[in-house]
Amino acid sequence: MSVSLFDSFLTTPDMIAVFDDSAVVQAMFRFEEALAAAQAAEGIIPETAAKAIAGVCNAQLYDIPAIVHAGRRAGSLAIPLVKELTKTVALYSQESATHVHWGSTSQDVLDTAMVLVTRDALGLIDSGLQTLIESLLDLAEQHLATPILARTLMQPAQVTSFGFKLVGWAAPLLRARLQLRETAQRALQLQLGGAVGTLAVMEDKGEAVAHRMAGELGLAVADAAWHTQRDEWVRLGLEVAVLVGSLGKIATDLSLLAQGEIAELAEPSGNGRGGSSAMPHKRNPVSAMIALAAAARTPQHAAALLAVMGQQHERGLGNWQAELAEWPGLFLSAHGALTALVEAMAGLHVDTARMRRNIDALQGLVFAEAVSIYLAGAIGRPLAHTLMEQLTQQTVASGKQLAEVVTDAVEADVRLREKIDIAQLLTLFDAVAATAPAETLARRQLQTLRAMMTAMQPPAALA
Repeated sequence: MSVSLFDSFLTTPDMIAVFDDSAVVQAMFRFEEALAAAQAAEGIIPETAAKAIAGVCNAQLYDIPAIVHAGRRAGSLAIPLVKELTKTVALYSQESATHVHWGSTSQDVLDTAMVLVTRDALGLIDSGLQTLIESLLDLAEQHLATPILARTLMQPAQVTSFGFKLVGWAAPLLRARLQLRETAQRALQLQLGGAVGTLAVMEDKGEAVAHRMAGELGLAVADAAWHTQRDEWVRLGLEVAVLVGSLGKIATDLSLLAQGEIAELAEPSGNGRGGSSAMPHKRNPVSAMIALAAAARTPQHAAALLAVMGQQHERGLGNWQAELAEWPGLFLSAHGALTALVEAMAGLHVDTARMRRNIDALQGLVFAEAVSIYLAGAIGRPLAHTLMEQLTQQTVASGKQLAEVVTDAVEADVRLREKIDIAQLLTLFDAVAATAPAETLARRQLQTLRAMMTAMQPPAALA
């Protein structure tokens, strides 16, 4: 598979290689080799034919660009591939050549080939997810008690724990990893149906052939051909899309926290990373950029998969072909975003001092809710709410700290002074103490996520 210059910026060489033309063609040859071997074992074709076919099922022996070009005219890449395979087998045995692709159909070859390369793609994603999740959990453990502003509607809200935020980034990725594994177990299945899905040419031996092929290729056996029943396959693609959405959320937060005016996080720098051709001072968040670009493109791929599910009768006209074209884009984007964020988290600069300065710069207003609740216990909620509205407005107008304004108000009012412990009130303005609820939740969730990661074994479906 060739990708454009700009596409290559947003993915990885490893994922490009998975869907490369030669990789897909070799997967098609693996199908043909497994088909011949299974049919020979069931007595459908001679053993000598199966060996002759296996001996030339090597993509390096063929002119792949010519096969791809011919496939466009034929309407399917499998047609010229089978033709060339048959010609090559015939060079050694005319009799064996008559048994090439026996009882199968073009979609069987291509769908199974896409399943095989997709398994490799999922292996790359699973490995990347493990690395990224572990990095996030390690960072979270280091910053369970690190105060940071929580922001809602793009505005400062309250103080939370940076570790809590990191755990919140990691959890959807772990869920995505689990969902991808579970969905892959169902979706990575052999396609074998013959002309209209009935395996009529193989008569009563079709099921046995399918089981042998699936065992050889390490795939699940489908209940029936899924030529136009694409639900499990599309569901797998949609799970990849959801993962990219979660990666996009991390990238969004990272890019916002890396803005110069915020500057609480920074991606790794050096060796030309994140530089500017005009402004030497810049430290651009290039990992976030790649992940955001991938996230922006992914919904279109997912929508296309859904749009082509209404395939006609027993073989789609245009729908299936569109699906084949859209499918690699999901994985190219996913691995590009994933790898970019793995690189970012491996060298992420966390400026805890800046986090604290950003909190302090807000004059203590982010503690207003906690103070209001404390006052409500003394004077009732309605009065406390009204009082805090007045005091926060006074704080903004005066430029003072909310703690000072509230203290002055309590000391100036005999009724408040009798009911409120100023020393206790002032503890509500402690940023580290304010992280305690988030820290408790994060610590508990961190333990759960680590236990889940430990329990996850390498998936057999992706081996």
